[in-house]
Amino acid sequence: MVEVIICNERTEDGKEEMKTDDNGHTAENVAPESVIFETKEDLETQMQNTSSWIWSVVYLCFYGFMVQLKPGEPFITPYLLSTEKNFTRDQVTNEITPVLTYSYMAVLVPVFLLTDYLRYKPVLILQSLSHVSIWVLLLLGYSLLEMQFMEFFYGITMAARVAYSSYIFSLVPANVYQRVASYSRSAVLMGVFTSSVLGQMCVSLGNVSYMTLSMVSLGFVIFGLLLSFCLPWPKRSMFFNQARLEKERKEAAQSELARINDGSVAALGSSHNSLSWANSVFVQMLKELKNVVKVPSLRLWSLWWVFNSTGYYLVVFYVHILWNKVYPAIENKHVYNGAVEAASTLLGAIASFAAGYVKIRWNLWSELVIGLITGAQAGLLLLMGITGNIWVCYVSYALFRGFYQFLVPIAIFQIASSLTKELCALVFGVNTFLGTILKTVITLIVVDKSGLGLDVHSQFFVYFFYFTLLTVIYLGCSAFIITSHYRNQRSGQEATEVAIATELSAMASAASDGTTAHNGASIKT
Repeated sequence: MVEVIICNERTEDGKEEMKTDDNGHTAENVAPESVIFETKEDLETQMQNTSSWIWSVVYLCFYGFMVQLKPGEPFITPYLLSTEKNFTRDQVTNEITPVLTYSYMAVLVPVFLLTDYLRYKPVLILQSLSHVSIWVLLLLGYSLLEMQFMEFFYGITMAARVAYSSYIFSLVPANVYQRVASYSRSAVLMGVFTSSVLGQMCVSLGNVSYMTLSMVSLGFVIFGLLLSFCLPWPKRSMFFNQARLEKERKEAAQSELARINDGSVAALGSSHNSLSWANSVFVQMLKELKNVVKVPSLRLWSLWWVFNSTGYYLVVFYVHILWNKVYPAIENKHVYNGAVEAASTLLGAIASFAAGYVKIRWNLWSELVIGLITGAQAGLLLLMGITGNIWVCYVSYALFRGFYQFLVPIAIFQIASSLTKELCALVFGVNTFLGTILKTVITLIVVDKSGLGLDVHSQFFVYFFYFTLLTVIYLGCSAFIITSHYRNQRSGQEATEVAIATELSAMASAASDGTTAHNGASIKT
């Protein structure tokens, strides 16, 4: 026996329209209370789901804030160069710090793939375990190999950042992506700012030793590890598990009777899950990447992401060593790394916020804006390389970071606005990987002991020439694009004027030949 549910509808004039069953019989009027009841249930369910993801976002933002509380992080380099660890500046520059770049490149792709496949939470737990390992090695390690392992774990934590940045999108509906992304990024920035201020206050006002500061950092990261175990499990992912989740949804929608009578559906789902790797969603999107390079704006901002982020992170990795060389402070309280990191983070947040209000024709002026900002960064790097004033170094570094953070949200918008969410994540992943490869090559040649092994001042001159070369390329492309644009505009205006003149000439010629009668025929004069 099949039960037929019949509901009333109203016609345009407000009268009720009677429904008939399959045999043509008129059904009795059914009160709409049941429909209203179902609607109320749907609204209650929707409100419960909304409340669920709101609390998940709140917890994730709290987690993102807490894991950034490492007040000893701005002082790792002074700690290694202090009498407590007693490493030389050449060891830190050419043997310890380069391991971070190599580790980051080695684990970036596996972490990127495992992040989605394992649905984020295990990778965040791995990141927290790596944070704990960093501070344990800093406290207990005294050999060169142990410090290199410390940098190795640091590379894992950097690669695992993709898990936090993309995790929040798996918890919320698509219509709130932009809002929750700003929440998560703000939580991280506030965590970095608070951590840097706390560290500077401990060193300058409390006269806390670097070892004690490292112990405090270890306590915070252990608390972050405990928080990571309580993170909610996402129910979906971007690339992987799609076939399995689709099969689960279909099975949940089927009735028990349909599953018994139609065993072929399960077999079809099983064969669908056994599709080859070549037909997976991830590989299909990799094939679509070739279309990305054909779009000028995507090509430009992707190249900016690769080349400028490479130079940016090389400066960030080695600037603390430069500060120690410019001003080798005898007392810890005169080391202001934490204050500078806090100020540069705040300036970067302000620059990122201001970038959202810049309204120009990016298809015409992008290269010029990038070229001018890259040129300003090159000038700041030159200033950092030649000055002997530590405060000039501090201010130059803060401005350097501010310029970069200003362009980051613009690049994200320009890339993401014309791509799907999945393809956008893939493009950012590929851009980051290519930038990491370039960063590794430069590190091997310029920094590593097996390469040139340059001292930190010489490195900053190399970075200055690197940004200067990028500036020349950007400005050259800008001049070509702007000149071509106005030349085409002028040619279009001239063509329009010629067309108008031709049309007027033709009309004048017709008027001189004769007039037109009422029926459209021409009458000779």
